[in-house]
Amino acid sequence: MNYLHGHPHALPGHRTTLAGYQARHFLFDLSDGVATLTLNRPERKNPLTFDSYAELRDLFRALALADDVQAVVIAGAGDNFCSGGDVHEIIGPLTQLDMPGLLAFTRMTGDVVKAMRACPQPIVAAIDGVCAGAGAMLALASDMRYGTARSKTAFLFTRVGLAGCDMGACALLPRVIGQGRAAELLYTGRSMSGPEGERWGFFNALQEPAGILAAAQALARSLAEGPTFAHGMTKKMLQQEWNMGIDEAIEAEAQAQAICMATNDFHRAYHAFVAKQKPVFEGD
Repeated sequence: MNYLHGHPHALPGHRTTLAGYQARHFLFDLSDGVATLTLNRPERKNPLTFDSYAELRDLFRALALADDVQAVVIAGAGDNFCSGGDVHEIIGPLTQLDMPGLLAFTRMTGDVVKAMRACPQPIVAAIDGVCAGAGAMLALASDMRYGTARSKTAFLFTRVGLAGCDMGACALLPRVIGQGRAAELLYTGRSMSGPEGERWGFFNALQEPAGILAAAQALARSLAEGPTFAHGMTKKMLQQEWNMGIDEAIEAEAQAQAICMATNDFHRAYHAFVAKQKPVFEGD
């Protein structure tokens, strides 16, 4: 059964579940509402292939309808996050493609970022070691990032003769670390260290390598236990307010907040506060 294309017992509104999903090109685990995606080619520093790109795109699209996933963690096996596109399985073949084929590829890679931004679940990236090229874009497209002191994040597109504007880098990176810092990294392709990334705001915090995945999962689990409908609304507003003026943003937030005030979770929080109890959110 292809769990990326619905479930035979879909919930009302064509909602689906991913509990039985079997990943083909990375590891997938679902526990306590947290889906953990682990890029799993540690002997090559977890590079991406045409197939893993496509599966990531399809999975993040499916997450938009998955009722049993409330938060996502993305990580790499071994001591590295992701070395980017596989030199032998992607870079080499790209040199043989015509323009329509090249454009189909670059649009597909961009669709991964679009799907990550469009899924309502918060995404936490656990970034140890090498985080380069398309791997750096997977990290950047996540909502929050944990790094380590030995993290090396490089948007190295110019080092292979390409522009630094890959997969949304010129839009996303300045918003996270600022225009001048983003320009330096995108022009030079140099690696940003873990401490530098934390100082610049790329990393939310640095963790010990042995504990980074557990820390990312703990953060994701705390989000999964929260008001998940409201988290999805927060993510949507963080995304769409980039293209709004202040007045339009304030009006959009008024509408979004009124919607959240009509949820059961808002009422649960009020009644728990009155009873001096901790609210138990259910995402509706």
